[in-house]
Amino acid sequence: MSRTQVHDIGGRRAWGIWLAAMAVYVLAVFHRSSLGVAGLLASERFGINATQLAFFTVLQLVVYAGMQVPVGVLLDRFGSRALLLAGLVLMTAGQLVFAFSTSFGVGVLARAVLGAGDAMVFVSVIRLVAAWFLVRQAPMVTQVTGWGGQLGSIVAAAPLTLLLEHLGWTGTFGAASSVGVVLLVVVALVVKDSPYRTDEVVRVKLRALARSVRTVWGNPGTRLGMWTHFVAQFSGTVFALLWGFPFLVRGQGWSEVAAGTLMMVMIAWVVLSGLVLGAAVARWPFYRSWIVLGIVAAMALAWAAVLLRSEPSPTWLLVVTAFATASGGPASMIGFDLARTFTPAQALGRANGIVNVGGFVASLLTMAAIGVVLDLSEPGGMGAYDLGDFRLAMATQYVFWVLGAVQVVRYRRRAVAHLRRVHPGAVEQMRAGRPWVHPGLADDGI
Repeated sequence: MSRTQVHDIGGRRAWGIWLAAMAVYVLAVFHRSSLGVAGLLASERFGINATQLAFFTVLQLVVYAGMQVPVGVLLDRFGSRALLLAGLVLMTAGQLVFAFSTSFGVGVLARAVLGAGDAMVFVSVIRLVAAWFLVRQAPMVTQVTGWGGQLGSIVAAAPLTLLLEHLGWTGTFGAASSVGVVLLVVVALVVKDSPYRTDEVVRVKLRALARSVRTVWGNPGTRLGMWTHFVAQFSGTVFALLWGFPFLVRGQGWSEVAAGTLMMVMIAWVVLSGLVLGAAVARWPFYRSWIVLGIVAAMALAWAAVLLRSEPSPTWLLVVTAFATASGGPASMIGFDLARTFTPAQALGRANGIVNVGGFVASLLTMAAIGVVLDLSEPGGMGAYDLGDFRLAMATQYVFWVLGAVQVVRYRRRAVAHLRRVHPGAVEQMRAGRPWVHPGLADDGI
């Protein structure tokens, strides 16, 4: 198929499209993170215990994770613009219903719809990065995409606490849903799928795309990316979305304002660590997995120092632990950079969808496990939890760190062997610090 380039790659138009898509991602992260500081209020509004509170977020992430592969297929078929628009419609509807809901069942349904819309956003933005930016730009832009989206978490921390105090539940979440209407117009006017006049995305048959998912899954590089996302992302997601705020307030004795402020300040560390990791990945592409495992080890050690204490931890130690946990977000983005190495552009939506499943499956399992352990440890509910209950519950993270680390090491070996066999010279090129670009579809039969 002949394709004519009509826009510069990596130029001003690329950045404009990226900014419009990023605004949608920031909104998606805000919606996703809103229960992080509203959890205690939600437990009172709906009259629910810790397990039910966790179910709100767990169901949202189940829907999110379960839709990633179908969304990846649709993304390669219809492009980023269509999926961003569909995601905005679903998120706006879900958050509006959540704003007015007073029963647990309606609230759960609203969060499920919100999760369905959220599922379409991030992988769409990552595909736009691959299409509109140069190979040397992509690792850093991918990192910036990851931590830039966390602006939504900033708004969902201390500012959301203040809004809830002044506007109440319905006013706050109703106002949040209205932002989606504005962004629908922005995306429709600004976003374009490709810098080429004719884009292969719209010509590929949906049935053929669906069949190829098995081939993409069979590539060990895709699984390496998925397990990288799995092991690095979940701790920060669990902390920000649900259990970090109650842990600091109920377990460590912090005020709600102090806890919300720490969660907001964590984003500054995400920005800094993301910039450092983006440069490191571009400089040492062959050692990306080891960089991730080093960050995971730092998280595990920091949490051990907190959880082994029978009394509240000093402020400095909790800040160090929060920053180490926040570093997992940028580290998890390396999973998408790995997918880009092993997957041609035409199949990148499917590969990114599979990668994105990893971290969110780990997150929802950890959230659910923490809620169950808390209820088993203290049946009295949220107001009765103490530090001992949280020490036991938060220790469930180690199960998923160990599992993820073992799988990263396992699939790294398979992925390197795959490159040596199918693409001779690729490993040596990355060892030398030079990025390697997948040559196309035919090589791996995707």
